[in-house]
Amino acid sequence: MAMHTATTDAATQIPGTEESPDTGAGDRHKLTALQGLAALSLDAMASVAYGPESIVLVLAAAGAYGMGFTLPVTVAIAVLLAVLVASYRQVIAAFPDGGGSYAVAKRHLGRRTSLVAAASLILDYVLNVAVSVTAGVAALSSAFPELYGERVWMCLGILVLVTGINLRGVVDSAKAFLVPTAVFVGSILAMVTVGLFRDGPVSTASAAGHASALGEGATTVGALLLLKAFVAGCSALTGVEAVANAVPSFRAPAARRAQRTEVALGALLGIMLIGLSVLIGRFHLQPVEGVTVLAQLADASFGHNIAFYVVQFATTVLLALAANTSFGGLPVLMSLLARDNYLPHLFALKADRQVHRHGVLALAAVSAALLVFSGGDTNTLVPLFAIGVFVGFTICQVGMVRHWSAERPAGWRNKAALNGFGALLTGVAAVVVTATKFTEGAWITALALPLLVLGFEKVQRAYTRIGERLELGRIPQSPTRARSLVVVPVSGLSKLTCQALTAARSMGDDVLAVTVTHPAPEDRRAAEALRRDWELWNPGVELVEVSSQTRALGRPVSGYVRELTAAHPDSQVTVLIPETEPARLWQRLLQNQRGSVVAHAVRRDTDAVICRLRFRISDITDIGNDGRRTR
Repeated sequence: MAMHTATTDAATQIPGTEESPDTGAGDRHKLTALQGLAALSLDAMASVAYGPESIVLVLAAAGAYGMGFTLPVTVAIAVLLAVLVASYRQVIAAFPDGGGSYAVAKRHLGRRTSLVAAASLILDYVLNVAVSVTAGVAALSSAFPELYGERVWMCLGILVLVTGINLRGVVDSAKAFLVPTAVFVGSILAMVTVGLFRDGPVSTASAAGHASALGEGATTVGALLLLKAFVAGCSALTGVEAVANAVPSFRAPAARRAQRTEVALGALLGIMLIGLSVLIGRFHLQPVEGVTVLAQLADASFGHNIAFYVVQFATTVLLALAANTSFGGLPVLMSLLARDNYLPHLFALKADRQVHRHGVLALAAVSAALLVFSGGDTNTLVPLFAIGVFVGFTICQVGMVRHWSAERPAGWRNKAALNGFGALLTGVAAVVVTATKFTEGAWITALALPLLVLGFEKVQRAYTRIGERLELGRIPQSPTRARSLVVVPVSGLSKLTCQALTAARSMGDDVLAVTVTHPAPEDRRAAEALRRDWELWNPGVELVEVSSQTRALGRPVSGYVRELTAAHPDSQVTVLIPETEPARLWQRLLQNQRGSVVAHAVRRDTDAVICRLRFRISDITDIGNDGRRTR
């Protein structure tokens, strides 16, 4: 007989628990299109702070001639962005339950490929949190060098802040981040607009005194260098998939709102990327050590004034908060994996505010470990970043090609060709990123992907075995009534003892009270006193003394229960454990935890049913034997 306890796995879906799997909560806890842009696009928006810089640093190896290819490379990235946005817009319509590349691969590419997609997304989301937080702190410590030594604690503080906001719900996080997002986007667009009307840079103060990172003069640029620049700039595309992963977080009609958010994200990101690249060429900008490209552009467009510092501060804040994209997307993905038995079922639970609380906390815990491991250094984490997202992009694009081939709607060939082209570009990017950054730390990501997939499969096999034992999906035999034998552990006489025996007698045909005795003289005297009091009380229940040579409590009780089970094989043995529940949380520290010790031993050593009777102690009321509260 399988062991039963008062607690239940999420798979049983018992109503009335603190949390329950997806329930139809009110739309007030879900996102509008504008709120979705703030909650799920911070990663992609913040990438304009390092995407163009990544391109420039690669092309700078070819000198000023190489810098001239900044705009063409950025346009190529914008084309890929358009392909991805169009593709994920289709994914949202075809898979309104969320999951992005995982959902696409699961339907069209098979189980193993879908798990690779899920693993790549998980790695990308976790690394995004760590990279975003460390990048934001790095920008702040650059402005205030005295904070450099405290960067790990600052990173952890920001992580706690973002985690706390997300535990209050995705809508609250969206409202909190709406203003920083608007300030950042507005400042970048204003900088691009103003810069287009400048004949030359207004100021170069930010770059003054810093060594140039420009390489020797060159007259040609090789295809490999351009490919590396393209791949480096594609880091700006991380986060594009987040909206498709979190479609259930939107208000109805969820798919339509998510599609609007995806298009708005793509349009804003594309405009900002191309605009910044145009300014880089217009101002003949050169990368310098210790100053970001974005800072130089702000200096050139606005001058070294308050507008320059607004851009820098907005960038710092948004980089730090870009981690919110992961908190919006990963818990939803983990809930889908849990629903498919690839992660523990608790990740499928939602709290009152439609929050996947366990997913949020798990993401925060792993991210905190990464922050401590890296010492708050962005450069330690960057080589691990972006591989996962390119793998996910490629799998999603290939899956959508299969989708159009199977569904064959009007114009399916053009759609399949678009997705195929996108798969080619992202696949090449994934290979190049892995090859160029393998020795810098990308090998860790390459190793983590298959390990995660193996972990998913191990969890799934465990749930399959449990399902087979429980005969899930089959009609069970008709229930039968067995004779019930209830065992009540006691250590003294009190109102709690009376209520426990009353409950036991209402539950079972036979009731036995059990007390554990020890050979020490003081223990023997206490046992004899309990026996005398029990006979005077005469509750109509036999008191059984179980002797133990050690001070153990749980093992003697579980041993006695095993003997009863062997002696009464046709009876259902239940252990009813009476416990007090104080009115104040801190008062629980005053308890001796005997109930937990006995419950653990019985659960470990027997198949008995465990029932824990709670006697609630109130400060202002008393509970009578009839269960009614009185003053």
